[in-house]
Amino acid sequence: MADAIVEGAAKLQLDEETGEMVSKNELRKRQQKRAKKAQKAQDKESGAQKPKAEGSAPKKAAPKPEETELDPDAMFKQGFLNTVYNERPVKPVVTRFPPEPNGYLHLGHAKAIAVNFGFARYHGGKTFLRFDDTNPEAEEEAYFVAIEEIIKWLGFKPAAVTYSSDNFQKLYDLAEKLIELDKAYVCHCSDTEVKLQRGGGVGGPRYRCDHAKQDVETNLKKFRDMKDGKYEPQTAFLRMKQDIENGNPQMWDLAAYRVLKKEHHRTKDQWKIYPTYDFTHCLVDSFEGITHSLCTTEFYLSRESYEWLNKSLEVYEPMQREYGRLSLAGTIMSKRGLKKLVDDKVVRGWDDPRLYTLIALRRRGVPPGALLSFVNELGVTTGKTTIAISRLEQTIRSYLDRTVPRLMMILDPIPVVIEDFDTIDEKQLDIEIPFSPYSPQMGSHSFKLTKTVYIDRADFREVDSKDYFRLAPGKAVGLYKTPYPVIATSFSKDESGKITEVRAKFDKDGKKPKAFIAWVPEGSRAVEVRIHERLFKSDEPSAVEGGFMNDINPDSETIHKGALIEPGFDEVRKRAPWPEAAGEHTSFGPESVRFQAMRVAYFAMDSDSTDDKVVFNRIVSLKEDTGKK
Repeated sequence: MADAIVEGAAKLQLDEETGEMVSKNELRKRQQKRAKKAQKAQDKESGAQKPKAEGSAPKKAAPKPEETELDPDAMFKQGFLNTVYNERPVKPVVTRFPPEPNGYLHLGHAKAIAVNFGFARYHGGKTFLRFDDTNPEAEEEAYFVAIEEIIKWLGFKPAAVTYSSDNFQKLYDLAEKLIELDKAYVCHCSDTEVKLQRGGGVGGPRYRCDHAKQDVETNLKKFRDMKDGKYEPQTAFLRMKQDIENGNPQMWDLAAYRVLKKEHHRTKDQWKIYPTYDFTHCLVDSFEGITHSLCTTEFYLSRESYEWLNKSLEVYEPMQREYGRLSLAGTIMSKRGLKKLVDDKVVRGWDDPRLYTLIALRRRGVPPGALLSFVNELGVTTGKTTIAISRLEQTIRSYLDRTVPRLMMILDPIPVVIEDFDTIDEKQLDIEIPFSPYSPQMGSHSFKLTKTVYIDRADFREVDSKDYFRLAPGKAVGLYKTPYPVIATSFSKDESGKITEVRAKFDKDGKKPKAFIAWVPEGSRAVEVRIHERLFKSDEPSAVEGGFMNDINPDSETIHKGALIEPGFDEVRKRAPWPEAAGEHTSFGPESVRFQAMRVAYFAMDSDSTDDKVVFNRIVSLKEDTGKK
């Protein structure tokens, strides 16, 4: 796992039974539950009864676990991944991350990347980035580039970048060998006929078609005719002769090759046939010497066909094992669904900050280390993990809280004119503000207090009340780090009743104010700020009647075009990336300019920014304090 996991990681506990990192309270609950279960089993075995008399000894509470920092290697030391390694404790470990280059990676892929690269690194091995490029109908160059960039952004470096297409000739030769072993045949059945052969989808009888009875010579000739372009797409395909009576559908004579008269991005028009995933994946794992083929549990049934093919062809056999995939509630991550959102212009593109593709999370400003921390906190088990968006955001928030600088930014500014500005000493106009209350090494920045300052419209009320602690007529409030509080003396409104200006004076003799508010000096940079909420209204958009397009939140984006940012932003921008220890030193974009806008939220620069216009995206909100006055 990249070193970035450690920084900003939440304090969690290792559940040694599952290998998960959980909160202290959650671990205590699990330990107590297990203790009760163990006690019940012991009582049942011994016939003992619980004491019912008064004054019987109270139950002993489970021991309180010590609070420790999150171990970045925890998920490899315990639980599922430790068991996997112990099944085949070889050195060096060789893994692969094998994406199909037919779309952009999403949050679930961050787990797959962290698992494969981290597992190999922990055991002193290496990981290949292998593009599973066997379907030229869906592959685009942009996807290849984006996938490589995201892996680099997450802080990982492949031992090599490989392509399944590098092995097309070798795969073809093995397909012929499989035919010669009478373990593959060319089939001309339609999709409907194949479905019937597999039980009709209702558990009916299974059987092979007459094509399976063809002799080896006939199958070889037909397969070579397929290669030579003598068949049209969907008129012939090579099927593996597996075990049609097996209870596992992945053994029901799967397709190995199909006709696709489509130019390949690398091999051009050299091939008219292309191998399927079920034929390609296990063999390329074998070619590359993969020791542990780690994939998600939807491939569990595929393990049998994976092993069957390698054994049948007598090649080196990697070990496939499956872990639970990571899903996120409240959104969609399917390529087809995301494409519809993009095509229908519901979002700006695949990298729109409201999506959960990795390029969208990057554009939003989420640090790569925060995503790796999130994966490490969840741990790796065989169970599917569906997480609430709020859980992800809490990890990001915790990570940012200690790793980014703080600035003052005003979303909806109104001017406050300090009428007695000239009564304070010149030296008191120099305002020194630290970038972080936690990290003195971040340093500080300074700028001048001005006669007119800008505060947020929400920080002023025309009518005061006892439970209101910000600026109001006759009430003092502190301006962060200025020498004196100010008291509002009057205000002006336009014809619509909107406040246009507040006038105030210094409260030099008053008590310490009960609250301090953010402000920026006159002449501060105008910026555009985009506040994004959830794109969907429900936790299961795909389950909504009529589909996820009927669940779109019409208020998922609010844009503040006249926001103001204080002068310290220029230094933050110059010193980016923030956080300094993230995996962005060699390659980073505007999203690495991150900061906390005090009392507002965490923000990052958007890729729409130019020299003349700066645009910010909200990364996540601050901790829930909406009721605070």
